[in-house]
Amino acid sequence: MKKLILLFLITISVSVSAQIDKVEPPFWYENMTNNQVQIMFYGKNIAQNTVAVSNGVVITQVQKTENPNYVFVSIDLKNVSAQELTFTFKNGKKSFNQAYVIKKRKENSRYRKSFDASDMMYLIMPDRFANGNEKNDSDSNLQEKANRNNPGGRHGGDIQGIINNLDYLQSLGVTALWSTPLCEDNDKGYSYHTYGQSDVYKIDSRYGTNEDYVRLSSEMKKRNMKLVKDYVTNHWGAEHWMFKDMPTYDWFHQFPGYKQSNYRMTTQYDSNASATDAKLCMDGWFVPSMPDLNQSNPLVLNYLTQNAIWWIEYADLDGFRVDTYSYNDKAGIAKWTKAITDEYPYFNIVGEVWMHDQAQISYWQKDSPIAKIQNYNSYLPSVMDFTLHDVFGNVFNEDNPNWNDGMIKFYENFVNDFLYDNPNNLLIFAENHDTNRFNQNYKNDVNKYKMAMTILATMRGIPQLYYGSEIGMAGDKGKGDADIRQDFPGGWASDKNNAFTTSGRTAEQAKYFDFTAKVFNWRKSKSVIHNGKLMHYLPDNNVYVYFRYNDTESVMVVVNNSKEKQTLKLDRFKESLASYSSGKDIISDANFDLKSELSIEGKSSLILELKK
Repeated sequence: MKKLILLFLITISVSVSAQIDKVEPPFWYENMTNNQVQIMFYGKNIAQNTVAVSNGVVITQVQKTENPNYVFVSIDLKNVSAQELTFTFKNGKKSFNQAYVIKKRKENSRYRKSFDASDMMYLIMPDRFANGNEKNDSDSNLQEKANRNNPGGRHGGDIQGIINNLDYLQSLGVTALWSTPLCEDNDKGYSYHTYGQSDVYKIDSRYGTNEDYVRLSSEMKKRNMKLVKDYVTNHWGAEHWMFKDMPTYDWFHQFPGYKQSNYRMTTQYDSNASATDAKLCMDGWFVPSMPDLNQSNPLVLNYLTQNAIWWIEYADLDGFRVDTYSYNDKAGIAKWTKAITDEYPYFNIVGEVWMHDQAQISYWQKDSPIAKIQNYNSYLPSVMDFTLHDVFGNVFNEDNPNWNDGMIKFYENFVNDFLYDNPNNLLIFAENHDTNRFNQNYKNDVNKYKMAMTILATMRGIPQLYYGSEIGMAGDKGKGDADIRQDFPGGWASDKNNAFTTSGRTAEQAKYFDFTAKVFNWRKSKSVIHNGKLMHYLPDNNVYVYFRYNDTESVMVVVNNSKEKQTLKLDRFKESLASYSSGKDIISDANFDLKSELSIEGKSSLILELKK
């Protein structure tokens, strides 16, 4: 009889324990600036239990929702050291325990150095970069299987592939790596971009494991490289487990259910906008497969904030790029950003604000002089310079300059730097994973590529390069996203062309790579480029001249967008050349006398380190 009773109790214990299917965050850290952590326990009818915790830790709040499968338990970790806690869940005479670990925090974690203008950021889509582990190309638990013959399908690139090619990135001059999202995306198709995430605490198994991601971060640290996580606050995927069993009805924006955003981000600060239009921009869904998160719900906002901080601590991250930043709830995303930068005062976050006007982009940068008019502050340190991207789009095809066309477009872009609080903290780029490939625009004219990279490497801001451009990869967005997201040659064992190696590059690929590596490796140690001042001169005959300078050195940049050789009268630049007599071109290593004239070949550029 005693044996039967014991067996019955064990059965009860097991069945009750099985109530907890997920605990998020899965663990936490000691000595955080915000000593409160809100732990979500998920399991069938878990909310029917009372909750207690061991070791004298104080529960400050237990929050239940209309869904009995969730309970949110807040605890105070002030003066609580790293240890294992025990949560006790009790329902009448039945009870069970759940362990929860508080881990030791890395030394000086709060003051980690993030990416800045001293970096060159390299953007990859991991599924299309390199396949380092063919065994994880597909997963029986995930819907989409690998099929490299499908341009829009999974191709098998993974975290191991990135690790295998860190030496390549380092040789190119890369100091920071931005990978598009790596968390699980269980969509039936087109899951390779991973922006429709189904579990934001788990790396997609087709890329590897959480431990692989931590290993990537560690391997990068050994090379003094920084890892930037692509974070998505605006939406999840429709396959997310929390969308299938919502904690609250308003965890996602409901109309009810799906309604597409109007994509009109200008409504977020338009003083004449209707409330209906502004709401539809913020609350509307990006696409039907991406349910829109409601950051005005405190539970949602706290969940996203803690998830972001957890990844920073767990994977020792060096920064975030935030997808579709200006589609979020305006007040909510500012709170999210401030909470992270309050915890990590030197942590850089760059937001995607895809707009075509400097004042509108500036609105979303921290301490914006534009946003101050409306008493708004996003607290976002960095924004993406899409107006500069627009200039890169066709300017090198404009051989006959006029009032509006040619190199004047670059000049006019930088004229508006006064609108930004910190133009040195803008992410500058000629293309990314959502735009036409630069080399497609210019039909693989390597001379035009070199002019673009000259500007990208020497202008204010943080330069970002899109994978494969450095070997001449092209792609037409008009043919679909897959065309601008092709596989990097050499990333798969069966590839005949391996552009990751010097010997494997074609002669044409080497022209692109060698130039890119030269200018960006030179840039690494040039503080005058990272944080020096900018003085530029009105373009003449399609030639743009500008100087990056500080108290101790000066660099003269000359970009000739004309087809013909041009000779510049240097007395025009005496304001910048007064104490310099010569310059060495870092591209060709040639020396130039700067006393009276300077000649430059058509469709070419010079980067001159000035000498007295």
